[in-house]
Amino acid sequence: MSRSAPPDDDDAALFREAIGDVRRLDTATPPPRKAPPKPRARMAEQDDVDALSEFQRGLESFDLHAAGDVLSHRREALSPRAFQRLKRGQFSVQDELDLHGATALQAEGLLRQFLLEAHQHDYGCVRIIHGKGTRSEVGAPVIKNAVDRMLRHRADVLAFHSAPPAQGGTGAVLVLLARRR
Repeated sequence: MSRSAPPDDDDAALFREAIGDVRRLDTATPPPRKAPPKPRARMAEQDDVDALSEFQRGLESFDLHAAGDVLSHRREALSPRAFQRLKRGQFSVQDELDLHGATALQAEGLLRQFLLEAHQHDYGCVRIIHGKGTRSEVGAPVIKNAVDRMLRHRADVLAFHSAPPAQGGTGAVLVLLARRR
C-alpha cells in the first residue's frame, strides 16, 4: 500500500480541517508579578540574636544592678574633674534616647544607632533614659543592665554616670562621648 503523502502530512491536514480557521491572538501583557522580597541583613539579625543570648548569659554570670543602683564608669583618658562635672549634670545634653517600652534586643539596636548618630553629629554629652526597671519580670532591670554593659564596651564612650535626680536619677544615664578626629 503506497500513499503519496507521508502519514505526518495526513495528521496535520486532519488537524487543520478539524479546528477550522484560526486567528493569531494579540500578545497580551503578562500579569503583574509580585515584587521580590526586600533584601534582609540576615547576618546582622543573627548577630543581634547572638548578642541577646550573650546578654542573657551575662545576666546569669554577673552581679546585676538593681532599680535604684547608680551606673558609673570612667575611662582613664577622662580627668576626674570632668567626671565630677558629669556626675553633677553640669554638661549640656545635646540629644536624648528614651528606651521605655523596648525589649532588650530592641534597646540594644536603638542604642547602637543612637550612639552612631551622636558620634556623626559630634555630640559631646547625651542622655539615655533606660527606666528603673521596677516592673521587670526577671527581678532585675534588664534595659538598665544592658545599657551599662554596652556603654562599658564602647570605645567612643569616655564616661557615663546616672543622671542627677532632676534629670532622671537612676532611671537615666548621662554619657560623655569622645570627639571625632
